[in-house]
Amino acid sequence: MSQLFRRKIYSDTDTSTGLLRVLGVWDIVFFGIAAIIGAGSFSSLGEAVFRGGPGVILLYLICGFACGFTALCYAEFASRIPTAGSAYTYAYASFGELIAWIIGWALIMEYSFGNIYVAFSWSDYFTSFLGRLGMHIPDYLTCSYTEARKAVQYGSENKELLNAWNTAPLLGSLKFIVDVPALVINGLITWLCYVGVKESKNFNNSLVILKLGVILLVILVGFAYINTENWTPISPATGTPSFMPNGFAGVMSAVSGVFFAYIGFDALSVLSEETKDPQKTLPKGMIISLVLCTVIYIALTLVLTGMVDYKKFDGVGDPLSFIFEKTNANVAWMELVVSFVAIVAITTVLLVFQMGQPRIWYAMSRDGLMPSRFQKIHPKYKTPSYATIVTGIVVGIPILFTDKTFILDFTSIGTIFAFVLVCAGVLLLPAKEKIKGRFHLPYVNGKMIFPVVFIGGLIAFYYWQPEFFHTLMDWSDAKEGEFRASIFFFIIINLILCVVTFIKNLSLIPLIGLSSCLYLLTGMSHENWFWFGMWFLIGMVIYFFYGYKNSKLGKELRNK
Repeated sequence: MSQLFRRKIYSDTDTSTGLLRVLGVWDIVFFGIAAIIGAGSFSSLGEAVFRGGPGVILLYLICGFACGFTALCYAEFASRIPTAGSAYTYAYASFGELIAWIIGWALIMEYSFGNIYVAFSWSDYFTSFLGRLGMHIPDYLTCSYTEARKAVQYGSENKELLNAWNTAPLLGSLKFIVDVPALVINGLITWLCYVGVKESKNFNNSLVILKLGVILLVILVGFAYINTENWTPISPATGTPSFMPNGFAGVMSAVSGVFFAYIGFDALSVLSEETKDPQKTLPKGMIISLVLCTVIYIALTLVLTGMVDYKKFDGVGDPLSFIFEKTNANVAWMELVVSFVAIVAITTVLLVFQMGQPRIWYAMSRDGLMPSRFQKIHPKYKTPSYATIVTGIVVGIPILFTDKTFILDFTSIGTIFAFVLVCAGVLLLPAKEKIKGRFHLPYVNGKMIFPVVFIGGLIAFYYWQPEFFHTLMDWSDAKEGEFRASIFFFIIINLILCVVTFIKNLSLIPLIGLSSCLYLLTGMSHENWFWFGMWFLIGMVIYFFYGYKNSKLGKELRNK
């Protein structure tokens, strides 16, 4: 059993010499903005606003808060282990091989499946932009087969999806429905990642500057059309004005859409071996990009919910252009500009995710947990070429048969789970010597602070919302039963953490990150957990049939 939790000891020299170190602090910041400000703002934000109303701003604050403390934990690991692999590498050093595999498997899900969703979003904006220019691609070539079939099956009012099903040509008895733009952009981004990180950096930086300029324009123009009454719409349940018209459970139900906006920042740590002075550069870049993006998301949410009634965002996949349509603000030139820049913004997200995935496989392969071909470096381009090609295939094939909603939930739960283990992993790290110029996570003894803050907060919340606690054990409620059950287990786990912290004097910063990320998991449904479990079951089978036997660390220990 102990062999499953064997830990790998990393040193400053334990890095590859095949990758080029070309990234500086602002390159990392721009890659962070590229990943975080993209599909989350230009696509999933609409669904999040519809579920949570103006109160979804609180969820962005909660996610930003959780990700902020998680970013500090990532930064601490990055300052100790400047190698490719992100949370996988960090888990290998703190928890051992089995947990590292689980994290690596979760990251495969995060980057690959996340890019499937982003490719679909890119396709939506691209076809919408062409439509505004008077060019039309047949509907059956702009959506997935699964989306069109579900639209017919569940009586959707989406005209494009229904038309795709009704007009699609037949291949035998099967309707030919394929999202061609999504497949094409996946192929182009895969090629760009294949030819080099320097080329990817220059392309990304130019697009990010354009993207930030237009987002600032959206905020400034949109501010003039804000109706403050939209921030307190009538609650369907109480019939009174409310910042959270669907209650706090409604806000939390949007956690997948909101958190999806943040999952990109951890991809930055995957670029360790292509970063100059990673112990100093990566922590700075991660934290700066996260702070900037959180402020941008809050400003965007205020503008959206102030301009348009939150109920109108049902099924809206392009919320930033939607608010300027004829039925809303009626600013035609802004509608066109946003549609174009959304394509640019989402392209940068695809780029960062498509760069991250091959480097996870690269790190796992270097440890023997994946076949050796995944660590092959292209002799000319100095990129993990084989892993990059496989990533393009892994993203491309599911585009043919899956849909956005399933992918969004599936990706978010895996990412939050990885964040939980990163924060917990920092708690297990031994103290290190402070080295000038490197990031060092401050140690704040949580012995008294964490129990007092958590238990005190629990008591304060009880006096503020006593009814919630009175119904906490009623898990049969169709609307809030799952959320109540999740909150119950969240409270129990945190009470255990309070006891352990009091005994072991655990560090406060990773504790807050751990507790915050555990709270985000309370917004996940039982369907999310089921498919999450199935994914890990597949991963465990692969590990025990291949990874465990071929582990380089395992072979070293057996040969001693």
